[in-house]
Order: sequence, then C-alpha cells, then structure tokens
Amino acid sequence: MPSAAQPAHIEYERAGLRLGGTPLWFDARKPRELSFVSSARAAVAPHARLICTDATQRLLRLQDVGSLSLTPPYRRPFSLGALSLELFPAGHILGSAQMRVAHEGRTVVYTGALSLERNGLGEPAEIAGCDTLVLEATYGHPRYVLPPRAETLAKLDKFVDDALSDGVTPVLLALSLGTAQELFVHLGKRGHVLRAHRSAIDIARVYESCGTKMPRLKLFRGPVARGDVVIFPPHLSRSRALEALPRRRTCLLSGWVMDAGVPAAHSVDCGLPLSGHADFPQLVRVAKESGAARVYTVHGYAVELARALTALGLDARPLQPAGQLDLFA
Repeated sequence: MPSAAQPAHIEYERAGLRLGGTPLWFDARKPRELSFVSSARAAVAPHARLICTDATQRLLRLQDVGSLSLTPPYRRPFSLGALSLELFPAGHILGSAQMRVAHEGRTVVYTGALSLERNGLGEPAEIAGCDTLVLEATYGHPRYVLPPRAETLAKLDKFVDDALSDGVTPVLLALSLGTAQELFVHLGKRGHVLRAHRSAIDIARVYESCGTKMPRLKLFRGPVARGDVVIFPPHLSRSRALEALPRRRTCLLSGWVMDAGVPAAHSVDCGLPLSGHADFPQLVRVAKESGAARVYTVHGYAVELARALTALGLDARPLQPAGQLDLFA
C-alpha cells in the first residue's frame, strides 16, 4: 500500500485504471489480481478476485465469469489494507455501483457508468461526496441532452400502438441487459404480449430474483401472432428470424440515436433516445455536487467533458493512457 510519503495515484493503462501502489483496479479489461467491477455491462475479464454488488455477481454468472467475488452491500464501508472502500448505487443497470476509496482522510470516487434519471428498476443513483472524482464520460459531449424519460416512453407507446393498429409487428431493438428489462416492465404494464431474445429473458429472471417483478415473456423463435411486440438486441437486427417477419416496423432504443445517421445505419424506421447512461447535463451535475476539488474524466468524450467542466470553473482533466495522476495529493 502507498505510504504517507508517496500519495496514491491512478495509473491508466490499456488494461484499465489502477490505484497505484495497490492491487486494486477499476473495471480492468484484462485479468488482474483484484478489480472492482462497476456493472455487468463493464468489460469483465477473469480476474482472480473481484469486488461488485450481489446483483452484478448474479448477472456475471450468465457470462460464465466465475471469479471469487466480494459483494458488499451499498453504503457499508469495508477495508482493503490501508484503504477504506464503500459502494454507492449508480442507477445505470441492476447492481451497478460507484466506489469511494478513502485513504489518510482523503477520498476518491470512481463512478463507472451511471445515470441520475430513475427508470424504476433498482436503486436510484447517489452523488457521493469526495475530494477527487473519476467520472465516466460516455455522453460527455454537450450535444448529448436526452429528453425526459417519460417523454421518450410516451413516444414509444405511440410507435407500438400505431404499428399494431396498422397490422404490423413492432420490433424494438434494445440492449439485452438493462434497456430490454425496462421495456418489459413498461410494456407489460400496458398489457402487451412480449416476445424477446433468450438473452434478454435470462437476464429478466435475474432481475426477478433481485425483486423486480417481470411480466410473462415469450421466447421469439420467428413466427408471431397479431398483437405481439418483439424485443431484440440491436446487433442481431439483420437476423434471419427478424427478416422473415412478413410485416414489421422497427425502432432502435439507444442514446446514440442522438447522432445523425445512427437510425439509418441500423436500417430502422425510427430511433428513440432511451439510455441507462447519464447525459451531459447529468454529468455536469455529478461533477458539481460531488464537491470534488479535482475531476478526472475517462472514456467516451473525456476531453470534451473536461473542457466543459473547466469552463465552468472546475479543475477537470481527461485521463489519458500510459500516465499517472495523483488522486490524494
């Protein structure tokens, strides 16, 4: 562990982020001795040991990630050598978490993917106070301002209703982990018959085991009945099963539809900006309300977000590979 004479620092390598002088990595992309895994969507390697929530561990079992896990509950500090660690809800997907590390009276928070907008599934995100913030910047460009969730879901309802009224099958392209389960709950409450890819249904069962009630789901095998709604992963949008549907109308659910050309690139009829990631205004809010004296941005639009935060008077810098930055100094 780092001594008082040598403050802890963050090291950014191709394998991911590491707290210098310690075995602790954050969402490491290559096998390491110990890594914090912020969510089951993070790139998880077969680490010797990992730290995550119980829900994340359950989801990782679907990916055959069998590492020995430490699964502390939210807001209950625990120790790793000289470090005091604590997890907080991130609001991204089921089980997603942020980690706060305390050392010699100073604190750093690593957010991972997070979202401040409630989706009704899992615990809402908290903004954890800290001296230094490491903020994931997936939608860190100022152009990413997502509409209110209720507005997007209302447009989704209209898309589905219009398609069914026209006698065509509505096909919703959504990530199997997180977005699909939100659609299950929302559309299930409206009484729709839902057919989905097996991966999304398997994940829904994990959500149920963690307390989220899911509607009855049918496996999509190809044929559908009039009135069915199909939910399928975007990367399988050109699968034979979907192509075989005689009459269909497709909608892509993703924050990336804010980028011109994305819906057309997926050959869909429309796109709706539904995401489990914080948009630009949310990221700015996290940076401000954390009280951090310094903010490091990472991944996505890290440079653009750091530039915008600096213009607002914050000490913000993008984390770049092959370097290290003092976190507790």
